[in-house]
Amino acid sequence: MTNMQMEKFGDLELDKKIVSALTAMGFEEPSPIQAQTIPLALEGNDIIGQAQTGTGKTAAFGIPLVQKITDQRHVQALIMTPTRELAIQVAEEINKIGKNKRIKVLPVYGGQPIDRQIRALKNGIQVVIGTPGRLIDHINRRTIKLDHVNLLVLDEADEMLDMGFVDDMEEIIKNIPNERQTLLFSATMPRPILSLTKKYMRTPKNVTVSREEITVPLIEQYYFETRDKVDGITRLLDAEIDGRLIIFCRTKKGVDDLAISLGSRGYLAEGLHGDLSQNQRDRVMKKFRDGSLDILIATDVAARGIDIENINYVINFDIPQDPESYVHRIGRTGRAGNTGVAMTFITPREFRQLKLIERITKAKIKRRDLPTTGDVIERQRELIVNKMEMLLEQGTYHDYMPIVATLEKEYELENIAAAALKFMQEGAKALKTSNSNDNAKGSGSMSNTGARPGMVRFFMNVGRSQKITVPELVKVIAIEADIPAKSIGLINIYDKFTFVEIPEEHAEKVLGVMHKSTIKGYKVNVEPARAK
Repeated sequence: MTNMQMEKFGDLELDKKIVSALTAMGFEEPSPIQAQTIPLALEGNDIIGQAQTGTGKTAAFGIPLVQKITDQRHVQALIMTPTRELAIQVAEEINKIGKNKRIKVLPVYGGQPIDRQIRALKNGIQVVIGTPGRLIDHINRRTIKLDHVNLLVLDEADEMLDMGFVDDMEEIIKNIPNERQTLLFSATMPRPILSLTKKYMRTPKNVTVSREEITVPLIEQYYFETRDKVDGITRLLDAEIDGRLIIFCRTKKGVDDLAISLGSRGYLAEGLHGDLSQNQRDRVMKKFRDGSLDILIATDVAARGIDIENINYVINFDIPQDPESYVHRIGRTGRAGNTGVAMTFITPREFRQLKLIERITKAKIKRRDLPTTGDVIERQRELIVNKMEMLLEQGTYHDYMPIVATLEKEYELENIAAAALKFMQEGAKALKTSNSNDNAKGSGSMSNTGARPGMVRFFMNVGRSQKITVPELVKVIAIEADIPAKSIGLINIYDKFTFVEIPEEHAEKVLGVMHKSTIKGYKVNVEPARAK
């Protein structure tokens, strides 16, 4: 049935509400099991799907299931699963797919008070996901009515067999109308399961998807747990990443937002997704290939067909929806015998998905802490030293020797060198924020002019005229810089400017994240306060 397979979800005549929900979930391109199953299921075929956990099979049956649900408030679809954990997981996925259609879904399983489930079943549930034992209990109590079920899904049938549920499965099936559609999914096909398919399915279509193995052993794999992924990426870029980089986001909007966030922070980054024209796509790829673009941000779909050598890093800004996508993404690096690094950002709620990917791909994804502000500063110093060593070895600086000779009459050579480095790094900003004493010393440390010991005093170009308040300012700085609000010192707000005290250990970080950011829509300039 390969001629019926779809390239993308938009190839199908799906309810717009489902397409919208899939987009919000980050589904842009179907996995192999989805591409084969969904068109057949929408046609009404019975299906035997041989697929393992982590291949995207829940959406493979969930999408056609949600499409077929009508507004009638009775149980129209039944999904059997071997464990309560899988029942909950499947219920969550069906809820997301059917969110815009407001489909009422209920998982029923042992270990949860049955009275609560009985009450819920009286509220017009349309989809029930349950373990065989608890479903039998409800059938015996006559608290669940299956006489209107027109779609039956047996998920992980071999697991239900191994757990001794085969008799319960048959008993449940006998309570469902014969005029129904049946979808059965199983990693293996033992004889009792094949017997079930022959007994209870009508000319089923077979779909087989084998799980891919990781073939990129030279890839180092890490994950970071953080609430602020943009800050995490900028720390990595500033502290250790050096080379070509692809960042994967789940949605087109995510790509655009991250491209803007990184671009506004001075990184050479552009996005690639399905809404770009071919000319735009070609322009971005040309810049990435010729090195005028350091960072490519892409969705899974947009990255398909990209064949670029020497990609050093892959970052999963959003964790992929299934292990296959993870394998495809990280396979962009570590090619042709080269080593590569794959990094994945997760929130605490995504830890379970990460563990599933790790288990199924048999990969060891190591936890790492993000670089500290000190690591970033040290890295910047190393880069400056490397650049200077290269320049000194090339010997192409002699045109500037007369300038040094002129300055040497009044300043020490080491102070001239430090001032030149400052100007090289900061440009015109160095002239605005420095003062004569600071230049003379060439200390390289941030001034704490006017601040209490251990604090650095910052000048900000917003004040009462912009209706800025102390609590608002504290909140913005604490959230943006991820520092404790109580650590922020004295704040003096005037009509058109403000002074804020920040602990020395957080000063570089606050300066880095707050400069050129916005507060209440106003662009903020932040710099160390000058001497009075």
